[in-house]
Amino acid sequence: MTDPTTTTRTSRLLDPEQIAIQAGRQMPFLRLPQRATVYGERALRLRQLAAAHPMRDYLLFIAELVQAQHQVLQDYASVPLPDAAACDAAARGLLPPLPATLWPLDAAWRTELRRLLGLLDQRLPEGPAREVVRRVMAADDAWLDRQADALRNGIARSLDLAAAPLVAAGLQAFFTHAVIATAQAHGDAVFGRTDPATGCPCCGSAPTASVTRIGADESGHRYLACSVCATQWHYVRIKCAHCENTRGISYQQLEAPAPDGTARGAYLGAVKAECCESCGHYLKMVAMERDPEVEPMADDLASVALDLLVSEAGHQRAGVNLMLLFGDAESS
Repeated sequence: MTDPTTTTRTSRLLDPEQIAIQAGRQMPFLRLPQRATVYGERALRLRQLAAAHPMRDYLLFIAELVQAQHQVLQDYASVPLPDAAACDAAARGLLPPLPATLWPLDAAWRTELRRLLGLLDQRLPEGPAREVVRRVMAADDAWLDRQADALRNGIARSLDLAAAPLVAAGLQAFFTHAVIATAQAHGDAVFGRTDPATGCPCCGSAPTASVTRIGADESGHRYLACSVCATQWHYVRIKCAHCENTRGISYQQLEAPAPDGTARGAYLGAVKAECCESCGHYLKMVAMERDPEVEPMADDLASVALDLLVSEAGHQRAGVNLMLLFGDAESS
C-alpha cells in the first residue's frame, strides 16, 4: 500500500525546439570521467544520502565499494586500447570505440577486481556482506568472466545477484580506466556521436539516469550518465532516452519529506522520472539546480521509492544501475 504522505506530481517542461532556440551557445557534447574525482565524488554523495535513509546500510556499503573503485582507478594496470585506425572506423560507423558488450576483457580486469575487493574487505565488519566479498575474491577466473559477460550483456538468469554489484564494480573500473586512457592516447575528440544517441558514445552502454547541469556553458542542459564508464553525453530534454520520441513525455516525482526533515535530493524534487507514453519506459532525471551535489548513480540508487511508484503506474525502467539489479537470477 502506498504511503499516504507520498504523492506524485506530473509536470511539463519546454519542448526541444524551445530549448534549442534558448540555448544559442555551444555546450560540450561529452563530459569524460576524471580519474581523480569520478568515484570519490560518487562515494561522498552516497554517504550524504545515507543519513537517515531507509536504505542506509546498503548505501554505506556501496559507498565503501565505490571508494575502493576510486583507489584502484588511481593506478590501474595498463590494458589494451583501440588504436587510431579502430577509433577512426568506429567514428565513421557511428559506433563507440570501446563497446562494453564486445570489447575483450584483458586479464587485468580480474586482477584489479580482486585488488578492489581486498581493499573493501579491510573496511567491512564480519557479516554476510564480507562473506560475499571473500567468496568473489576466491572465485576462479572462468566464473568471474562468466559473471562479467552476463552483466555486460544483460543476461539476468546467469547472474549471482549477491555478487553482481561487486563484479559490476570491477567492470566499471576497467571501462572507466580504458576510456580515460584512450582519451589520453588519442585525444577527447576520438569519442563522437553514435547511433542510437541513447547509448554511451564511449562504451555503448545504457545510461543509469540523466542529469540537468548548472554552469556557464551547460546550465539547463541534460546529459545522460553511462551505467558502466561514467561518461556523460548531451541529450535533448523532453525526449525519451529509450525510443527517442518527443511526444507524450511527462514527469513524476516524489513529494514526501526526507525522514530527518532535511533537503535531500532523493526526496525533495531533485529526482524526477521522465515517462514516455509511446514506449512505456522511464528514465530518472536528477537536477543540479535543485541540489548542486546530485550524482546520477547515487541519487538513482537512493530514490528506489520513485521506481516503485512509477512502475505501479505501468512504466518500465529504461535506465540500468549495476549497483542494484532486479530479476530472477540464478547463482552460477
